[in-house]
Amino acid sequence: MKQGVKKALLPLALLALLLGACVSAESWEATRLLQDIDAGGAPTALKRQTPEPLRSTERYSVDGRANVADFYHPRQPFGGALLLVPGFTQQGKDDPRVVELARSLARARFLVMVPEIPGSRALRVRLEDAGTIADALRHLKASRPEAAERATGAVAISYAVGLAALAALEVAEEAPLDFLVGVGGYYDTAAVVTYATTGRYRLPGGGRWESGEPLDAAKWIFLATNAAVLDDESDRRRLQDLGARCFEACDPDAEALARDLGPEGRALLALVTNRDAAQVAALIAALPAAVSEQMERLSLSRRDLSPLAGRLILVHGRRDPLIPFSESIALARAVPGSELFLIDGFSHITPEGVGWSGQLQLVGAIQAVLTRRAPL
Repeated sequence: MKQGVKKALLPLALLALLLGACVSAESWEATRLLQDIDAGGAPTALKRQTPEPLRSTERYSVDGRANVADFYHPRQPFGGALLLVPGFTQQGKDDPRVVELARSLARARFLVMVPEIPGSRALRVRLEDAGTIADALRHLKASRPEAAERATGAVAISYAVGLAALAALEVAEEAPLDFLVGVGGYYDTAAVVTYATTGRYRLPGGGRWESGEPLDAAKWIFLATNAAVLDDESDRRRLQDLGARCFEACDPDAEALARDLGPEGRALLALVTNRDAAQVAALIAALPAAVSEQMERLSLSRRDLSPLAGRLILVHGRRDPLIPFSESIALARAVPGSELFLIDGFSHITPEGVGWSGQLQLVGAIQAVLTRRAPL
């Protein structure tokens, strides 16, 4: 999956004028950081004026669970630590887009840690990855005491937002997060699968179905994710292979496939190939127990999210084709003190359509992150 912020930004001088006659230092810094994220490895003012971050790879173990992560040191007095959790990419922490995003955040005086997340490379949501993220937070706090004295946050993208939230709840007592930035995240897994399969969503508190244009790959991610927990080995293998094969593009004959599946596989395939939003609840109720349990455990909608109060910075594009923006609205409503930024024209998958107002909204979101740092 594409991730990060890639868009044609306004020239900085023009954007500065739009921000007002007297541009604050915070607004100007956020604008420069946004430009640097957009530029990837290309030259920018921020690159010219800050040291090149130092990248190193570190293997670590928490209670016998081994993992590996990259650290990006800003090589300047840092104001906080960030755990960057990638979305779906078969290159994992080594995806060039992830690397450049981590470098940009390090130039903004964050010590950045990017752990290896197996589900990211496998292109599926793994509940156990929440534990991997929790271990990364434990290691970050324990191994970098100088960073632990400052604000520690996490930036998660897409489905990883839910996993990062679950991890934050797990370590709320021993290694609490000061803030969590979610880009295109979710709240309720049932609402996510409804959108992925039917293109329909509801705004929180509203009863009317709205229509969007979901990415076709979303339902195949859901299929591969949930096929992995089926008890029937044959169904598990067939549906995982189908999910992987259809990730790029696929139009399978569902009826023919169903004839070769057992009851478990047919129930899951029926949900994935359904197009009627009114049928989703019944199809979810008919799922195998292992799939229903996984969906419930991955969902945030039935969790006690009070430890996250005042800590969420949520960014969601109104054009997001993977998870509808209504999910970030719902999550913000469930967690008091959340900061919500709905970006016009933005999608973290294909964000090229961001206009002037959207860019100004993105600057505001980045300012919200930068204010969490300790001052120089």
